[in-house]
Amino acid sequence: MQVEVRNNNIEGALRILKKKLLQENTFNELKRKEYFESRGAKRRRERGAAKRRYKRETTKRKIELGY
Repeated sequence: MQVEVRNNNIEGALRILKKKLLQENTFNELKRKEYFESRGAKRRRERGAAKRRYKRETTKRKIELGY
């Protein structure tokens, strides 16, 4: 990944780089790969994320429909 530094503005370039890394989800991936995660732990993590997504979607639908 490259970021162009204009007019020796390093702070601005770092801000742009950080924004690009957040959009690509690089920080979360590095954090997840910091330690070994077994297959079972990975499945549990993904299943929990799916449950949270489902719950969030259903509550959003209930609010939209007026339940």
